[in-house]
Amino acid sequence: MQEKLFKGVAIQKTDAKWEASVKRENDIDYRKEDIRTEFERDYNRILHSKAYRRLKNKTQVFFATRNDNICTRIEHVNHVSSVSYTISKFLGLNTQLTMAIAIGHDLGHAPFGHSGERIIKSIVDKVLNDNFWHEKNSLRVIDSIETLEDSTGKHKNLNLTYAVRDGIVSHCGEVNENALVPRNEVIDLHTIKKPNEYAPFTWEGCVVKIADKISYLGRDIEDALTLNILNRDQLSALKDIAGENYKAINNTILMHDFIIDLCKSSHPDIGICFSENYLRLINDVKKFNYQNIYNHKRLKNYEKYAKLVIESIYEALCGFYDGPSTIEKISSYQRSFPILCTAFIQWLEKYDKNSRSEKLLLLENKTLYDLNIENDYNKAIIDFIASITDNFAIEIFNELSSF
Repeated sequence: MQEKLFKGVAIQKTDAKWEASVKRENDIDYRKEDIRTEFERDYNRILHSKAYRRLKNKTQVFFATRNDNICTRIEHVNHVSSVSYTISKFLGLNTQLTMAIAIGHDLGHAPFGHSGERIIKSIVDKVLNDNFWHEKNSLRVIDSIETLEDSTGKHKNLNLTYAVRDGIVSHCGEVNENALVPRNEVIDLHTIKKPNEYAPFTWEGCVVKIADKISYLGRDIEDALTLNILNRDQLSALKDIAGENYKAINNTILMHDFIIDLCKSSHPDIGICFSENYLRLINDVKKFNYQNIYNHKRLKNYEKYAKLVIESIYEALCGFYDGPSTIEKISSYQRSFPILCTAFIQWLEKYDKNSRSEKLLLLENKTLYDLNIENDYNKAIIDFIASITDNFAIEIFNELSSF
């Protein structure tokens, strides 16, 4: 293998692409003494955010599991960070950039994983005549929702660099093609209409996009085995797919082999890619997972429950709308629904332009809603539900359905 193969094409501080990559929408506060690069700052800003903390109680595949050994969204994010770092370091790319993209790539995931995403998407399509997918919502979270407290106690938006924002919103869309090459155009990321519409802006973004896929397939198989989702016949079929070279199939073995093959096969002239054999293998394993894990009847049953939970919360919050008097109306229900009402009032006071209370004068984040406009109120409900964890959604639902 030829190490540092991509170093000659990676963005350099003298390139115009570098200037675009490190650009922020607004200035951030720089400490007098700081040894971090721009991308290291982004990594830390994401790491210290509440949205990142909540990933520990958001679904990867199996909803609100009581088994401590089952993967949650935060573990998946860390797997992607590890895989991305290994690949980018070997190829001579910017490991700081890949780590920042990877740790933030799923900040906008809904509760109950992709099932919750589909449920919210259906509501958004019907009520707002808009689209919802987690990559787009991740961009909304890092640009407009998530905040950090600065050295003066003021709460401001994360304000990440363009390259990190781009890598996050561009990370998904299934990778079935045999190579990923970054685009050269700087675009307004909020104009992206669907997943996989554009290639990432950087080689590092391309690495994270493939690392995401490398990271979840084997881990999901391990969890399915732990929960007795797979039977002996299915395991036999999986071994047939993998071939005689695999005496054992687990996450570390699959990740290792996919990483090595990707590093051997990728080249600046053709892109970040697998060999034909490993591209076929990763797609066959993915097909196996869909047939035997993601569409398993136990997951389908739980998806019905997730739908009931999310729609119940949405309908309850819709019933509180009363124009500029909405917060007062929600407050009148706090004795009946203290958990939901308190949390949602705090949400509106932070993001509604007319509702900031005196105790929140240190807020300098973007305002997102005008409660005089019902459509804005519906957006507030969607943002709130998409941000909460599986456990908190269930807690709210139990409150709503108890007397």
